[in-house]
Amino acid sequence: MSLTDETARRMAMLLHHRKATLAQGDPVIPPIVASATFHLPSVQSGGQFYGRNGNPTWDAVEVQLSILEDAEAVSFPSGMAAISAALFATLKAGDRLVIPSDGYYVTRVLSEGFLKPLGIGVQPLPTASYGTADFTGVAVVYLETPSNPGLDVVDIATVAARAKAAGATVIADNTTMTPLLQRPLDLGCDLVVAADTKAPAGHSDVLFGHVAGREPALMQRVRDWRRMSGAIPGPFEAFLTHRGIETLDVRLERMCASAAIIAERLAAHAAVRNVRYPGLPGDPSHWAVGRQMANGGFLIGFELDDAGAAEGFLARCPLVEQSTSFGGTHSAAERRARWGDAVAEGFIRLSVGVEPVDVLWQAIDTALTA
Repeated sequence: MSLTDETARRMAMLLHHRKATLAQGDPVIPPIVASATFHLPSVQSGGQFYGRNGNPTWDAVEVQLSILEDAEAVSFPSGMAAISAALFATLKAGDRLVIPSDGYYVTRVLSEGFLKPLGIGVQPLPTASYGTADFTGVAVVYLETPSNPGLDVVDIATVAARAKAAGATVIADNTTMTPLLQRPLDLGCDLVVAADTKAPAGHSDVLFGHVAGREPALMQRVRDWRRMSGAIPGPFEAFLTHRGIETLDVRLERMCASAAIIAERLAAHAAVRNVRYPGLPGDPSHWAVGRQMANGGFLIGFELDDAGAAEGFLARCPLVEQSTSFGGTHSAAERRARWGDAVAEGFIRLSVGVEPVDVLWQAIDTALTA
């Protein structure tokens, strides 16, 4: 992974964002402020005043995320909390919402189970169809690119321009790429949501998420939703996420480079078919690499013969964790059809971690061949 000069500058700023505020003897690492209440002799004097409204440890993470996104960022206790905040902040009864039919399934469950009963029209749409969709009368266009788990992509700038011309607010789920590999706000989106549980925190030990945007009134709605709903992150979770983000670019460099190698070898393996990885020249999503995506990322999709073959592979491979989620330091995979995703029964989503790539491939190859 080769960072642009601007992205490299942002990572350097991120690592030292607290320096200008430190006094003699202050901790370089932000402390875990575990307090629900704060000294408040005067409401008008500023500062922290109640734990549902703010916390110094959240502030530190939000500064990091703001540097990465070049936008205001609001933190949440999970990616779904961030997604919920973005949707509830932008929708009202009678509105129409477009969501990806092949994106993260919990977003679909939220939309169908909670937004639709509130009088919001929900229109699922395949990611590949966003480029030609008619957005007339749509209030919010919610896109996810690359989609999870199929890894289809949309031209963010084109879709955002068409949606906004139709009067829609555009929200992009950028979880699979992170702000280092793809920048939806720069491409015209109004809001970005992400599960920082994945690569940003990176160690599979914390749930976290954020919403970022550059329109103050819209971001105030997001902050108001967090405060009113009580969907707030804990200080220890914020501390862990802050720690993880500091090594994001180093981990992504290894993960993405390894994924490119693993994907190429999977594509040539006799036991494997239908490999999806945007970094492969023949992949339908490859056009986006070098344009809106810095590289092919760290996620790979591929198929084995059936559910039994897929589960057998996962059970045999000692260097691939059988777990849901992705973006951690350890490689992890699962058979996605078990969650109801519209994929083949033998489809596996593989998240490549930071293991030495040749050792990882040997384990994968042995498990595939057994």
